[in-house]
Amino acid sequence: MDTRNKVLSAREALAVARRLREEGKTLKLAVGYFDPVLAAHARRLKDARANAAALAVIIADPPRPILPSRARAELVAALDAADYVVVPGDEPLEGLVTRLNGAEVLRGETADLELTEKLIQHVHTRQRAI
Repeated sequence: MDTRNKVLSAREALAVARRLREEGKTLKLAVGYFDPVLAAHARRLKDARANAAALAVIIADPPRPILPSRARAELVAALDAADYVVVPGDEPLEGLVTRLNGAEVLRGETADLELTEKLIQHVHTRQRAI
């Protein structure tokens, strides 16, 4: 399967969420920056996927992005835990989260900022060591 097919627009995601609700299935939402995608993200999403029919990952925009949102979405889509990856586009993030009406919403933006900062510090430390 081409994992890029898992990447949805806000409009497509709303239709998927509606269909899953009509089928009586549980949709969990995970929101984060995933900039860049790290092993910690894979573990977090695997844990988030438990006890849900589907997991939709919403790609939020960090204050200073390293990668464009579409690239981050395609990387997250490659993870088995993510059933759908949503790029909000012009849709306001909070409005989209509310409209998707997930059974559970897991917010990871703060943790993602910390992961990115640790990665940057690690790279700087390694560069100084060379």
